[in-house]
Amino acid sequence: EVKLVESGGGLVQPGGSLRLSCAASGFTFSYHAMSWVRQAPGKGLEWVSTINAGGSTSYADSVKGRFTISRDNSKNTLYLQMNSLKPEDTAVYYCAKAWEYFSGSYVPRGQGTQVTVSS
Repeated sequence: EVKLVESGGGLVQPGGSLRLSCAASGFTFSYHAMSWVRQAPGKGLEWVSTINAGGSTSYADSVKGRFTISRDNSKNTLYLQMNSLKPEDTAVYYCAKAWEYFSGSYVPRGQGTQVTVSS
């Protein structure tokens, strides 16, 4: 069974930082491109970033230069380092297999982790 468990969210002031983690199990993590997506209150899912199996990364324009995606295949864990956080980054953050998210029928597997940016 595929499991993706997100953690590391919380309440942070604007300009602050958080590091999200996603523990993966039930599949060969190192073979898969992985993504972070988010859902702000009252809005749809938004793609944030993807890292492919080879380590190449891509980012949404809204987070480019502030967020860094990484992976540790030895730990089956995906990370998202978030710096210079803004109130508009407030959302529930989910990790996903990239192909599942871009399939058009993605439903989050885990509960996500809440990030709230507020003073």
